[in-house]
Amino acid sequence: QVQLVESGGGSVQAGGSLRLSCTATKSTYSGYCMAWFRQAPGKEREGVASIDHDGTTTYADSVKGRFTISQDNGQTSLYLQMNSLKPEDTAMYYCAADAGWGCELSEDNMDYWGKGTLVTVSS
Repeated sequence: QVQLVESGGGSVQAGGSLRLSCTATKSTYSGYCMAWFRQAPGKEREGVASIDHDGTTTYADSVKGRFTISQDNGQTSLYLQMNSLKPEDTAMYYCAADAGWGCELSEDNMDYWGKGTLVTVSS
């Protein structure tokens, strides 16, 4: 069983930055697709960014150019650098892992989930 634990959330003003981290209980990333999702109050969960085992990244249009997904060389931590934050980025952010083939940014494909970390952006 893989456990994912997010950290780094908090409150920030619009235009500010935050860096989210996701730590796995074991080295999961070899062969796994890792991703960040978010769910705003009253809205469905949506994909934010993913990174495949070969380093290929995918971003939602709403965060392109502002967010960067990365992982450390030891493949135990996943990061999401969020710059130029907007109030509409306010949401619970979740780390997820897909142990199967491919790396589609879809929650239906994810096998493991963290419990989330809250990001609040004020105007």
